[in-house]
Order: sequence, then C-alpha cells, then structure tokens
Amino acid sequence: KIMNKGIIFDVDGTILDSMKIWMDAGKIYLDKFGIEEKENIAEVLFDLTMAEGAKYIKETYKLDKTIQEIIDGINSVVYEFYENEAMPKDGVLEFIEYLYENKIPMTVATSTDRPMIEAAFKRLGLEKYFKKIFTTTEVGKGKDNPLIFEKAMEEMKSDKAGTWLMDDAFYSLNTAYNNGINTVGIYDDSSKLHQEKVKSVSTIYIKDWTQVKQLIADMNL
Repeated sequence: KIMNKGIIFDVDGTILDSMKIWMDAGKIYLDKFGIEEKENIAEVLFDLTMAEGAKYIKETYKLDKTIQEIIDGINSVVYEFYENEAMPKDGVLEFIEYLYENKIPMTVATSTDRPMIEAAFKRLGLEKYFKKIFTTTEVGKGKDNPLIFEKAMEEMKSDKAGTWLMDDAFYSLNTAYNNGINTVGIYDDSSKLHQEKVKSVSTIYIKDWTQVKQLIADMNL
C-alpha cells in the first residue's frame, strides 16, 4: 500500500530556537518598569497559564495593572521577539527545503498563537512551505489531545503510517506516538532534563538538525 506522506512540525524548540523568550518574557516585562525579579520568575511561570502568571506577577510585584494589561504586555514582549529576532535552528531549513522539493506536504501544529508564528515565518520567508498552520488556541484542544494532529493529517491527506510529527516536547510526542503517528523527537535546551522521556516516545531521536541526510534516510523519505 502506498503511504500518503505528511510531516507535522512543532515550531518552538523544533523549527525556531525560540523557547528562551518564553523563559525570559516575564523578566523582560518587569525590566520595562525597572522592577527587579525576586526569584527565578521563569521557573515560577513555566507551569502556569498566562492568566495565572499575570496574576502572580500582579500580586508579587504589586503592579498597578489589570491581569489583562499584564497578559497583553507580556504578549507584546514575545511578539516583538518573533517579529524581529527568532531564528531557525541550525540545519532545519535544509530539511524543510528537501521536503518541499520532493512535494511532501507539511503543516504546523503549535501551542503558540498565530500572530507570533506568522510574524517570524514572514520575516524568515517560511510561509510558502506549509499548507496550513494549526494552533491549539484555534483548534480548541492542547497537544495532549490528538485533535490538532488529526486536523493536520486531514489537510495533508496523509495517513498515520506515512505521517511524522517533529517536536521537542514530551507531552506532544507522547500524544502522537500513542495514536500511531511516527515521531521525531528533537533535543532542545529547554527540556534537557526530560530527554529520556522524549526518547521513549520518539520513533527517531535527534540531537539537532545537522544530520539531515541521515534523518531523511531513516525516515524513508
């Protein structure tokens, strides 16, 4: 049976070297008001939703702003980074270019909101490569649910046997892997402590994108 191939890409920590801004956004935001962080704010915010994080910042730093104003402020810090600074990880463009030339459809499945991804993709000239960008916000389910991957496969007309998810996050790889989608787990500094878990749900695991030719062979593309 001929497999209908398709590749789903995560963005942060996979295509873009952008996880750091999520770690630093709270600090950069406070810097704007000349406020010094009391503790490693990145670690505190890591497990919180935007609203919880904004509430935490408001209460801890006695900010005279509404929760929504703080969320908007942090979002604009992040947006500026995507618009002006975010860069692709080494070697990934060669891989994307190969898929494009070989007419293997590609989609994006990301937890980051669309304006940020589109701002970075526009500056880097990446839009043309992807059939569609799917965001968890728009789909209405996070990547702990297979819905976003199912929508991506529908768009690419690919079947599970021919579909690969490229991602650096355990929970996302875990969802795809347990739903019969092939996975390439990618190392990112932001999740360096979880690499054994990442490997456990990766059909193929790579440290970085520089081994593109080997990866293409291993994926049978």
